[in-house]
Amino acid sequence: MSTPAGAIVSEFGFVLPTGYIDAEGGVHKEGTMRLATGGDEIHSQRDARVQNNPAFLVVVLLARVVTRLGGLEVVNPKVIEGLFAADLAYLQDLYNRLNAPQPRRLGVSCPQCRHGFEVEADLAGE
Repeated sequence: MSTPAGAIVSEFGFVLPTGYIDAEGGVHKEGTMRLATGGDEIHSQRDARVQNNPAFLVVVLLARVVTRLGGLEVVNPKVIEGLFAADLAYLQDLYNRLNAPQPRRLGVSCPQCRHGFEVEADLAGE
């Protein structure tokens, strides 16, 4: 299935390096992560577990945006907590790459020598 021109892709497949092991010993490696919304960020910050321990933010946030993991029926904070460290780090990196603002690069040239190069532009309000 192809994506129509101009459509925003909001879900991305991934394969965990190790995989989540469920209670029956099944290994779940393939999953899907969606782009985060402002609500995901805000609601995760307000979670009581995050208020008590800010390090728990990544667990709550990933549980909101990982929409599928293998054959599991739900992905919740307990599942994210049960991931191996390598898998948690992988998902954190994927989250950051998918949701980081894209740098705005401008092509410019030196007024003296006319050499062309790119610069990163500051966004308004930064």
